[in-house]
Amino acid sequence: MASHAANLWVLLGLGLAGILLMTKRLKKTIKADFGAFIQKLELLPPPQPAPPKAPHPLTNLNFAVSDVFDIEGFVTGFGHPDWLRTHEASSRTSPVVLALVEGGASCVGKTVVDELAYSIHGENKHYSTPTNPSAPARIPGGSSSGAAVAVAANFVDFSLGIDTLGGVRVPAAFCGVIGFRPSYGVVSHTGIIPVSSSLDTVGLFAKDPNILRRVGLVLLQLPFSVQRNPRQILLADDCFQLLKIPMDRVLQVVANSTEKHFGRQVLKHENLEKYFSSKVPSLKEFYSQKINVDSKISSIRLLTNVAQFLQRYEFKCMHEEWINSEKPVLDSAVSAQINETLDMTDKEIEICKSIRTEMRLAVNSLLKDDGILVIPTTAYPPPKLGSKEIFSEDYQNCMFSLLSIASISGCCQVTLPLGYHDKCPVSVSFIARHGGDRFLLDTVQTMYSSLQEHADTVAKSKLSHNAVNQEHSAEVAKEKGNQAYKDKQWQKAIGFYTEAIKLSGNNATYYSNRAAAYLELGSFLQAEADCTKAINLDKKNVKAYLRRGTAREMLGYYKEAIEDFRYALVLEPTNKRAALSAERLRKVFQ
Repeated sequence: MASHAANLWVLLGLGLAGILLMTKRLKKTIKADFGAFIQKLELLPPPQPAPPKAPHPLTNLNFAVSDVFDIEGFVTGFGHPDWLRTHEASSRTSPVVLALVEGGASCVGKTVVDELAYSIHGENKHYSTPTNPSAPARIPGGSSSGAAVAVAANFVDFSLGIDTLGGVRVPAAFCGVIGFRPSYGVVSHTGIIPVSSSLDTVGLFAKDPNILRRVGLVLLQLPFSVQRNPRQILLADDCFQLLKIPMDRVLQVVANSTEKHFGRQVLKHENLEKYFSSKVPSLKEFYSQKINVDSKISSIRLLTNVAQFLQRYEFKCMHEEWINSEKPVLDSAVSAQINETLDMTDKEIEICKSIRTEMRLAVNSLLKDDGILVIPTTAYPPPKLGSKEIFSEDYQNCMFSLLSIASISGCCQVTLPLGYHDKCPVSVSFIARHGGDRFLLDTVQTMYSSLQEHADTVAKSKLSHNAVNQEHSAEVAKEKGNQAYKDKQWQKAIGFYTEAIKLSGNNATYYSNRAAAYLELGSFLQAEADCTKAINLDKKNVKAYLRRGTAREMLGYYKEAIEDFRYALVLEPTNKRAALSAERLRKVFQ
């Protein structure tokens, strides 16, 4: 009995010791700063100018920078202690950091990045993985993990990172903050350790869209211009098929917010796979040089491989000599990619440049000056810490298929949080043409609050899969109607639009489009009725007012027609058709 009692006390003692040990480990893991910072420092802004001059634009804001930005007197660590050990302190501060400090913001520290800023996972065995404040059991995303965590945990107002193939967009999505990748080349890369010179872009994290815009305007040195609303918001249907959470969790939010601000008529659908296949012919030319191409490989998948080839090739050109001489201990996944044999001929490099040019032209042509492309930021929610999921082929393919679009085209992209699904952050991304940074930031500022409101509403609602499938089927019917209309098959188009209305009767666009087909057939009463229904559903549907004005003119309701054309002008002052029609009728009948 005595022996048994002694054994019991030993077991209890071991249990208590284990609990104490685990408690210590937990406290050590979740640090006071969530493991975001690698070094605290202080760069203070200059004194405020004397009145009547305006104060500095970033007054009272503080920020942190990823450990790839040079700061005078500090060694830039690049996410690895061997790099820190083998390099001297910087002799000058990165111009990007200086511009923000001179703009009135205070820099308070450097933050953790993945090893050599190469990965998108956010795990670093040398400095420990920063804790994701939005989902502590999940990875924070990388490469600029610490910068995202610092903003998510409210340690700073904004932070800077580096985005090569998602280094800002992924941690923004996983940590539930806003992440901005500006157009390639518009922000100086001087004083920043490069990862891949043709893909790298300085990126920005913030929680507040107003702060994002304030910092963005200083960062991009953009002149004042009148704010413009988007005239088309394109939903990339094939990209949303990659999502591992219900599509409606994102699509409903974007559609509702768009309808509130700009009217449902600006929402359109696009298949990027088909579009890029026709607009970026050099993609397959590259693969005819590198591998035996399967003609069934999608253009977006090919784009992914080109981006990864470019990253590896340019990284090795910059850093292979140091790696070979110092032989740093690297994470196995990073090491496998960096050390992979990769020989590129001059012709293949030229084809890559052609792909980048064609991609930029393709996206610019698709969006023009007033379009926004909507895609998921990431296909997957943030994986659990230590999960092998991040190494799976499907994870890699789906993630980089989405991330490569902006990286290769060089267009600007903003990642926006949309609440949570199954306790994990959800996000969506808006992309604008190369050079459309101000337009993108303005659109984000306009839509952000309503996006959050609708995200909360959708998260609380129980939208059935049947309802989502019906909406999707309705969109398919509408697209068939659009094609029939283009082919001048008016009756057939009416049939498809009618089918869409039966599936989803609260969509103003379906009624407005059917009205256009009725006008072509001379069925003016039906056209007027459909336009009235569309306007009741969407008070900002410019096309419905124009079409109803035309129908009423043909029916002899001239006063009402003039009112419709004039109201269309109120909604869209630059609409020439509305202006000409209103003036023509006014001269004749008033």
